[in-house]
Amino acid sequence: MSYQFQPSRPYGATASTSTLLSQVLGITGIGLCVTALASYLFRDMLPSFLTFGALIGGFVLLFAIGRMRANEPVALLLFYTFTFLEGIGIAPTIAYYAHIDGPSVVVNAALTTGLGMLGLASIVYATTFDFRRLYGVLMMALLAIILVSIVSIFIHFVSPTAISWIVLVIFAGLTLADFARIRAGGDGLGPVMMAVSIYLDAINIFLALLQIFGGRRSND
Repeated sequence: MSYQFQPSRPYGATASTSTLLSQVLGITGIGLCVTALASYLFRDMLPSFLTFGALIGGFVLLFAIGRMRANEPVALLLFYTFTFLEGIGIAPTIAYYAHIDGPSVVVNAALTTGLGMLGLASIVYATTFDFRRLYGVLMMALLAIILVSIVSIFIHFVSPTAISWIVLVIFAGLTLADFARIRAGGDGLGPVMMAVSIYLDAINIFLALLQIFGGRRSND
């Protein structure tokens, strides 16, 4: 299931954009490494209640991070704990595609995610358009696709691959908007809070690409 964390009211002063960007990318990069490590350690299929519990625990931590945003060290610790739980939660999905389609599918999805995020960031910094204007529409689209995904579980009226393409487009747009917020100084948000948003963009793009690449190979 895809989701996007929306921090509550901005906190703190506007940061230097170059400093904020480097801090956000550093925190996000470490978080993604933590997730990759957790996914590897728990790559064997776990009981569904454990993976579900990890995802629920991570969801709770998102709100805790928002509540502790004034205390950056604590928020950072909570963030890395969240990324570890996220790795446990998505480990069965990664293991499934690695088993069915081969490890190359996972590697390709990860590389494409990284290059895609870099390309989207470059677009933001190379243009003058304020992509933050897209947030409202993108969040409504995200809510709609989540509802469609839930309904589709029971009546199967939309293919998982089609949903993944839509999710990919939505989170690509959210990535543009989040990097635009960094370019604007974070809109008053600190590096940890911005890293949460960029991390969730990357994870959801990766999972969408994993479904698309895996589905494509299955159809070959």
